Amino acid sequence: MPAAQAKPRLVLATSAASLAVLLVAGCSGTDSEGAAHPEATATEGSRLDEILDRGSLQVCTTGDYRPFTFLDSDPDEFTGIDVDMARDLADDLGVEIEWTRTTWDDLMEDFLAGCDVAVGGISVNTERAQRVYFSAPLMEDGKTPITLCENVDDYRTIEQINQPGVRSIMPSGGTNQVFAEEHYPDGDLVTHDNNTIFDEIVAGRADVMTTDASEVLWVANEYEELCAVNPEEPFDFFEKAFMLPRGDDVFKHYVDQWLTMALNDGTYDRIVEPWFGEDVQL
Repeated sequence: MPAAQAKPRLVLATSAASLAVLLVAGCSGTDSEGAAHPEATATEGSRLDEILDRGSLQVCTTGDYRPFTFLDSDPDEFTGIDVDMARDLADDLGVEIEWTRTTWDDLMEDFLAGCDVAVGGISVNTERAQRVYFSAPLMEDGKTPITLCENVDDYRTIEQINQPGVRSIMPSGGTNQVFAEEHYPDGDLVTHDNNTIFDEIVAGRADVMTTDASEVLWVANEYEELCAVNPEEPFDFFEKAFMLPRGDDVFKHYVDQWLTMALNDGTYDRIVEPWFGEDVQL
């Protein structure tokens, strides 16, 4: 990465105030006539109890989105920031972890079919929030381009990218495709497999990709030919979090409490640092 390229600061959501639900233990849950309120039995039937009884945490992930999730062929195992965080959550629960590999197209349906948690750089949006809970956020993020270092000035704005002949590459499914189709209707959109997508830019078969600033920082750290474009000023804003079963406040509360501790006791920093290099301040 050229020295002239600014290194932005990724903002982690570490405040306990970000927790959406705080269940107060020991509440009687009765009204003035002694009748029980529905929340008095809120702890019954939680996914938390199912996980503890089962002895395993079932986790959905795509395995194709470094630095958050990637399936290595040798050995055949998942690696990545969110993968290691999921392992830490399973350790905290005292259970084994079982992986379900999915795709961005099938993520929601596979999760709803039986996973306890979905991880892997998942962006929070209202469409997904209609069907699932999200954990407290791990990171603030936004869409930003990445291209060959000599072409950075050509793709600083949406208007520059949304031009005939500009080949914007993207994986199928997920928020990158949604963003590209919405903002680059006049450009040439190219779909490619997510594992080797940046090689296409290096090889000259695509011009630019717009993806999460966090991924852009990792890629720029891995490819000397590629540079992030304005990662400190992304085109939009969103947060990254884990998907959880909708309506299960007890399990969400547990995950949020674990996450708050991990974000503040050095666990998350230790997991993140190898992926972004020393120059990215978290």
